[in-house]
Amino acid sequence: MKDVTPIADGWRLRLPESGSAAGGGAGAGADAAPALGGGTVPAQVPGCVHTDLMAAGLLKDPFLDRNETAAAWVGRADWTYETALPPRATGHERTDLVFDGLDTVAEIRLGDTVLGATRNMHRGYRYDVTERYGPAAETALTVAFTSAYTEAERVRALVGDRPNSYPEPFQYIRKMACSFGWDWGPTLVTAGIWKPARLEHWSTARLSGVTPLVTVADGTGRVEARLEIERTASGLNRPLTVRLRVGETRVEADVPAGADRCTVTAEVPGPELWWPHGYGAQPLYDCEVTLVDAGTEGTDGEGGVALDHWQRRIGFRTVTLDTAPDEKGTPFTLLVNGEPIFARGVNWIPDDVFPTRITPDRYRRRLQQAKDAGVDLIRVWGGGIYESDDFYDACDEAGLLVWQDFLFACAAYSEEQPLRSEVEAEARENVARLAPHASLVLWNGNNENLWGFRDWDWEQDLAGASWGEGYYLGLLPRVVAETDPTRPYWAGSPWSGSWNHHPNDPAHGTAHSWEVWNRRDWTGYLEDVPRFVAEFGWQAPPAYATLRRALTDDPLTPDSPGMLHHQKAADGNGKLDRGLAHHFPAPADFDTWHYLTQVNQVRAIACGIEHWRSHWPACAGTVVWQLNDCWPVTSWAAIDGDEREKPLYHELKRLYADRLLTVQERADGLIAALINQSARDWSGTAVLRRVAVDGAVLAEARLPFTATARTVAEIAVPRDLVPPGDSTKELLTVEAEGPGGGEDVRALWFPARDKDFAYPAPRWDLELATSDGGATEVTVTARTLLRDLLLQADRLDPAAHADRGLVTLLPGERVTITVRGWDRPEPGAAAAALYCVNSAVQRTDPGDER
Repeated sequence: MKDVTPIADGWRLRLPESGSAAGGGAGAGADAAPALGGGTVPAQVPGCVHTDLMAAGLLKDPFLDRNETAAAWVGRADWTYETALPPRATGHERTDLVFDGLDTVAEIRLGDTVLGATRNMHRGYRYDVTERYGPAAETALTVAFTSAYTEAERVRALVGDRPNSYPEPFQYIRKMACSFGWDWGPTLVTAGIWKPARLEHWSTARLSGVTPLVTVADGTGRVEARLEIERTASGLNRPLTVRLRVGETRVEADVPAGADRCTVTAEVPGPELWWPHGYGAQPLYDCEVTLVDAGTEGTDGEGGVALDHWQRRIGFRTVTLDTAPDEKGTPFTLLVNGEPIFARGVNWIPDDVFPTRITPDRYRRRLQQAKDAGVDLIRVWGGGIYESDDFYDACDEAGLLVWQDFLFACAAYSEEQPLRSEVEAEARENVARLAPHASLVLWNGNNENLWGFRDWDWEQDLAGASWGEGYYLGLLPRVVAETDPTRPYWAGSPWSGSWNHHPNDPAHGTAHSWEVWNRRDWTGYLEDVPRFVAEFGWQAPPAYATLRRALTDDPLTPDSPGMLHHQKAADGNGKLDRGLAHHFPAPADFDTWHYLTQVNQVRAIACGIEHWRSHWPACAGTVVWQLNDCWPVTSWAAIDGDEREKPLYHELKRLYADRLLTVQERADGLIAALINQSARDWSGTAVLRRVAVDGAVLAEARLPFTATARTVAEIAVPRDLVPPGDSTKELLTVEAEGPGGGEDVRALWFPARDKDFAYPAPRWDLELATSDGGATEVTVTARTLLRDLLLQADRLDPAAHADRGLVTLLPGERVTITVRGWDRPEPGAAAAALYCVNSAVQRTDPGDER
C-alpha cells in the first residue's frame, strides 16, 4: 500500500535582506521592506507569509486600525520557504513530492535540482523525486515565491490591459482575487504553502484520479467511478483489479495491463435519498475504491495486494435546473429529487483573508449558523477559492445546497496563454475533486463578467480582445459535461441564459439587484419580481465590540480614521447615510448611527425577501450578499469578522423560516401572504387588526386560510382594516392562529416612515433571571409600543451574545432574551444596552426608557 510522509515540520521562512527594496514586484508606490536583516523565522505549513511574520513579531496585525497599509510591502516581496527532507527510507519503487496548493508563483528546488514552477493557487502539484534524493543524508527542499504582483504585471504586459472593477491586477494571475482587496476586504496579497505538502511512496501503480458520478433512477442508485491510474515501469504490464464499495454493495473490475483508465459501476437498490435540510434526511454512504495488484497473493482474503485506496462519502439525489421558458420569461428553479426548491440562500466569501487560519471547526461553526438561520443554499462566490473538503463535508452533513462559482469575478479575463491552460487544468481538477459531494448542486461560470461586458463599458475598451466569454460559454461547460455531467452548469451570475436578453434581465435566469443599494431606497426592491435573486444586500457596521477590538479611534465616529479605513465600498458611508435619511432623522450620536444602520440593513433585506418569497414560484430563490466577513469591516455581512451575529443574522431566522407571514401591496390593495415552505399544509385563522399606537384595537377581522405545502396563500386585507395612508398613529397587525401558527408568525405594516410616525416615548419593565444553564434571561415588558427593540449583548461583555435580534412589541407584550457569556448581570447595564427606534427618532436618553 502507498505510504505517506507529511512535510509539515521544520520549515523556515527566509526574510528580505536588511534595507532591501521589496521584491521584483515592487512598482510605483510600493513600500520598501523594513530592515529585517535577512535570516529566517519559523514557518507554518500550511500557512502564509503574513501569519508567519505576525507569529515572529515582525508584522503588526493588519486587521487593526490602519495596519493594513503598513503591510502592503509583504505582497510585493519575494519569499523563500526552506526545510530538509529526511533521508529516503522506503522499499517502494517511486517517491513523489506532492503539494496540494502553492500560493502562487513558485519555483520548487530539491537540492540543486529545479523540479518545476507554478503559477496557480487553485491547483495541486506532483513531482517524481525518486532519483533526486537518496538514503544517505537529508536533502534541502526550497520553495521560492515570486511576488504575485510581479507575475500579474508580467502577464498583463503579455496579453494586454483589460478592464476590471478594482485598481489591482487580480485577473492576470490564478490566485484568490479578493486577496488584492474588494469592497469589503483588505488588500493583503498572500504567498505561501497554503495546503498540505507530503511525500508519497508507492509501487506498481496508484490511483491518480477518482471521480464518482452518482445518479438515481427508478429507485436504484448508481455510482459510476471513473478512475485514472498511473503506473511505474514495472507495473506497465501487470493486470490490476479495482474494487468499489458503496455502503454494503461491492463490485470489482479488471484493469488490463498497460491501461491507465478504468470505469467501475455499482448499483445500489433502494438507496435512502439525500435532501436539503427541511425536505428530508441527509444519509451519506461510504464510497471506497481500492486498487489491487492482481498478480500477487493478498493478505486480506480477497486476493491481490492493495496498492492504493481512495475514500469519500456520497449521497444519492438528483438535481436539475428548470429553465424552460414560460409566460413570465425564463425561470431558474432548482429541483432536488424532483422537488422544486425556493432557495433560501446566502453568498459565501473566504471566512478569513488568510484562508490557512480557517479550521474545520470554524467552517462548521459558520455553516451551522447558516443552517440555524434557515439558510438552505450557500453560494461560493467567484472571487475567493474552491474551499477545502472540510467545507463541503459540513454542507453534506447539514443539508446545505452548494452553488459553486468558477473563480472569475468582476473583470475581463484573457483567454490566451499562459492563462488558458491554467484555467482548464484548474477547472478539471476541482470539478473532479468536488464531484463526490452531495451538497454541490450547481456549477456557475463567473460572477458579474457577462453583465460587466454589456453594461460597464468593457466592450469598447476591449476593442475585440478576449475577455472570458470563451471560458463561460465554451471551455467550462465542456469541462463540466466531460467531468461531472450529473450537475447543471450556468454560465454566470447574473445571466439571462442567452445574449437575446440583457444579462441582468430580472425576467430571465439569475439577477443581481445592486441599483437599490447604490442609488435608491430599499423600497425599490418592490418594483420587480426576478426569477432568481442571486445577489442583493445592504450594509451595516460590525458589532460594537468588534469595532472596539479593531479600532483605537477616540472618539469613535462614522468618519473617524479607522472607521473610514474599514469601510471599503465606494462612498459606502454616503450610501449608508442616504439610506437612513429616507426613513429616519439624522442620528444624534455614534451609538444611534450604529444602531440605526443595523436596523436599516434588516429592513432592507426583509423588504426584498418578503416581497420575493410572496411571489413563489415565479421567483425561485434569494441569495443574500453576504453571510460572512473575512476581517472586521463595515459590510453587507450577517456575521461580522469577529464571528459576532449582527441583527440581520437573527432576522434571517424569521425571513427564511418555513412559514412566513407578510403584508404586501398589490395593484388592487393590501394582501397578507402566508408563505408555507414546509411539507405540511398550513391552515388556521388569520387575525387582522387595525391598531392605534397606544395599543387600542380600532378594527378586527378573523379570516380562515389554507396554504398547502410549498405554496403561498393570499388574503385580501379588508379596506376598513387598512390604516389611512397619511396616518402616523396607526398600524396593521396580522397573526396566524391554529396548527402551525405561533407568536412569531406575525406581520406588521406601518403606513408611515419612521421619521413621520408618532412613536411614543418608550417605556418598559425589565427583569433579569438566571437559567439552569447559567445564561441570563432578560425579560422586557412593553408599556408602550417598542419598535425594533434590540439588546446589544456585546456591549454588556465582548464575550456575550444574545439569542435574538430586533423585536417589535405592542403595549403589554413581553419578550425574553437569553444572553450567554455575561458573567455579571446587572439591570442598569442591560437597560443601557437596549435600543429602540422610538428613542432614536425622538433622540431621548436611553437611561430614561424604563
